[in-house]
Amino acid sequence: MRAVIQRVAHCSLVIDEKEFSRIGEGLLVLLGVEETDTEKEADYLASKISQMRIFNDENDKMNLSVNDIKGEVMVVSQFTLFAETKKGNRPSFIRAARPEQAIPLYHYFIEKISTLIPKPAATGQFGADMKITLLNDGPVTIIIES
Repeated sequence: MRAVIQRVAHCSLVIDEKEFSRIGEGLLVLLGVEETDTEKEADYLASKISQMRIFNDENDKMNLSVNDIKGEVMVVSQFTLFAETKKGNRPSFIRAARPEQAIPLYHYFIEKISTLIPKPAATGQFGADMKITLLNDGPVTIIIES
């Protein structure tokens, strides 16, 4: 699994011109599932993300987790995180898990991280054409792999 984490002041997600989900201060997690991933990788990433100290404390040091600030999390499926770009100009997504494997792991990850953070995670919709608006805070953007 691969995740791109963005610290956000706020974030909203639109599907078919209607707001689907919204969060305030917290984390936008773009989550890619690879064909070899299992629940073990989801458990690791959920734990790591929920404890990652990337929010500023009273001394303006990145010392607090999303839990410490009672922040929110939005998780969006993103198969393009496994794009292979070495050959040619058209990315290949052969390493990305097929929907029959990726959807259950995406939902498992959402359930897992929701037990580790103050509020249940907001989500996107697997396979939908989504429009995401966010205010990246910092900016802070981190890539994590299991």
